[in-house]
Amino acid sequence: QVQVVESGGGLVQAGGSLRLSCAASGRTFSNLTMGWFRQAPGKEREFVAAISRRGSSRYYKDSVKGRFTISRDNAKNTVYLQMNSLKPEDTAVYYCAGDLRIPISSRESEYHYWGQGIQVTVSS
Repeated sequence: QVQVVESGGGLVQAGGSLRLSCAASGRTFSNLTMGWFRQAPGKEREFVAAISRRGSSRYYKDSVKGRFTISRDNAKNTVYLQMNSLKPEDTAVYYCAGDLRIPISSRESEYHYWGQGIQVTVSS
């Protein structure tokens, strides 16, 4: 089993920055492909960013490209989502997810391990 725990959410003004962290335990972290997803009120959960096991490949939702950066530190068993130039439409519960089987993916159904989610609110 893999346990995934997000941290770093909160309230920020538009144009501000936040860094989300996700710690994973229970399996060798470097074997996990990791992703971030989000769910805004009244909407379905959507892909935000993903990173391959060694960090050599990264993939982003179009609307966050140039503003968000996903990274990982395998020595610390942690993946990060640096969010800059935040907009009110980025307001959502952000989820961290991982999987042992896939190289990298934006598909929610392909991630087996999920965190509980953390709230990010961007005020206008």
